[in-house]
Amino acid sequence: MKTGSRADRTGADKPITPPPAPQDETTVPFPELADLIGRLHFSTTDGRIWLDDQRMLLIHASSLGMLRKEIIDNLGLDVARCLMTRMGYHAGVNDARLARKIRSRTPIRDMFAVGPQMHCLEGIGMSQAVRMECDVEKGTHYGEFLWSSPVEDEEHIRHFSIGTEPACWMQIGYASGYSSEFMGRPILYREVECQSMGHQICRIVGKPLDEWGPDALQDQRFMEADILRPDHSPAPPRPSCELILPRGENPQPDMPVGVSPSFNTVMHLVRKVAPTRATVLFLGESGVGKEVFSRTLHRLSNRADKPFVAVNCAAIPEQLIESELFGVERGAFTGALQSRLGRFERANGGTLFLDEIGTLTASAQGKLLRALQEGEIERLGDAQTRKVDVRVIAATNVDLRDEVKAGRFREDLFFRLNVFPVRIIPLRERREDIPLLMNHFLNKFNTRHERSQTGFTQRAVDAMLSYDWPGNIREMENVIERGVILAPPEGAIDAPHLFTSGERFTEQRFAINRDGRLVAVDPSTFIADLTHDREAERVSRGVQQLLLDEADECEQVSLDEIETLLLKRAIGRAQGNVAAAARLLGITRPQMLYRLKSRGILSDAE
Repeated sequence: MKTGSRADRTGADKPITPPPAPQDETTVPFPELADLIGRLHFSTTDGRIWLDDQRMLLIHASSLGMLRKEIIDNLGLDVARCLMTRMGYHAGVNDARLARKIRSRTPIRDMFAVGPQMHCLEGIGMSQAVRMECDVEKGTHYGEFLWSSPVEDEEHIRHFSIGTEPACWMQIGYASGYSSEFMGRPILYREVECQSMGHQICRIVGKPLDEWGPDALQDQRFMEADILRPDHSPAPPRPSCELILPRGENPQPDMPVGVSPSFNTVMHLVRKVAPTRATVLFLGESGVGKEVFSRTLHRLSNRADKPFVAVNCAAIPEQLIESELFGVERGAFTGALQSRLGRFERANGGTLFLDEIGTLTASAQGKLLRALQEGEIERLGDAQTRKVDVRVIAATNVDLRDEVKAGRFREDLFFRLNVFPVRIIPLRERREDIPLLMNHFLNKFNTRHERSQTGFTQRAVDAMLSYDWPGNIREMENVIERGVILAPPEGAIDAPHLFTSGERFTEQRFAINRDGRLVAVDPSTFIADLTHDREAERVSRGVQQLLLDEADECEQVSLDEIETLLLKRAIGRAQGNVAAAARLLGITRPQMLYRLKSRGILSDAE
């Protein structure tokens, strides 16, 4: 690209006025944005912005422009273009998955339009379709779009003079990634006009990669990472942030699930310590999955083919805890009619998991300390010592340091257990994992209960992301199992199916209303009015009877007045989205528009 010398660059503070769009260009109309806007939420309690189940980020456009400038100056044009293109490609793939979820029951054209509309919602610029054709089954695709107010061009022109090549690298990557994921085959978009080249507006054209011919090779290479290495040498291997299982092994049903940084940190520690013999202490609130991580550690260790024995120390009576851990000899006490192995001997050669270890008695703590130090145990009522080869993994939801200070836990045992501590963060502090866990448990309980629930409504997703989860993953598992049972067969799970036990929502969230303003949302409204929700289900099947029941209390109410009330209620429920209101009533959008116009209430839907 021709960027000009430093002396040719414009000042960073110079305001940019985008050129006017051509007035004679015919464009294809897009569906309304209300369904996309309704998925955008702002949380002030944890500093997160959510677009459906994806975390988003607000940054200054000038910061993006400065980043582009620094990359170009220090790494060159090719590397800068590759980085920005690949960044956009990844964003496009994510939004294509969102499109299938939001508009799964709409025509393919409306579903595909999510991508161009996200340009507006995410602040990238305005996108208009000149030609938009896509047939997923046949694999045919052709798109031509106009971009106005593109943030990349504005920021590029702040620092560089008009050049001879297009500069909307991130947007081109987005369009290519979105279309490729949507179509299930490689689609390449190219920018044929660009404001950075002096054109009035940006114009892109996209079609399958194999239809471009040799012209596509130059643009295609910016989608690949090899350009970042001038010598095209193989990239050095990097440790994976996902759980790696032995080849040929299917994922276990109790495998930990997550994508958040804190989850990946725990998995990194688990993988590091698994091949060793070190004692591991898992710390965290009740329900965060300490036993699940312990089983995963055992599966990744050299003892994977040996026993894994789990003991809940809090569930065993105080007088039996020693015999359960270390075994008992015949005649050791009244009722001991035969010798019995303890958990240490059962786990010999493998792993012993001691949950709630802070509840052990002083006597059991002393014997456990000896077992850890010497690798040998004594059965209750026996003078003979027995060697055992056991790796101990302990877990607790209390602060053992405080227990030591209070005199309830032996200090020497604490230091013996605290060889390799791993703290598991509560679910409320890693909300990125919630959508993944929702799908994981949905599949699990659909299989267990032979159900076929299709997924979750947007209200259910909002409620799950807003709840504080005091019971952590264990509570979420129970809530989703409840939803699978209560939801209608082959239907979506809604918030009232999930939260039926008086759960309290404390998080303050904000959403964009249909006027484009940020307004506070009370999360309790997701589930508070169950009557309102049941009414919505009846409306979707035709709820004239419901309104007739209400009208019985009034005198001389006509059928037209009842239908008008039904239309207004549907429009209010859909927040002005005509298409969504039509779906609630089981009619088409043109039918809905006709009825709104005929009753003079169209302004409520505009």
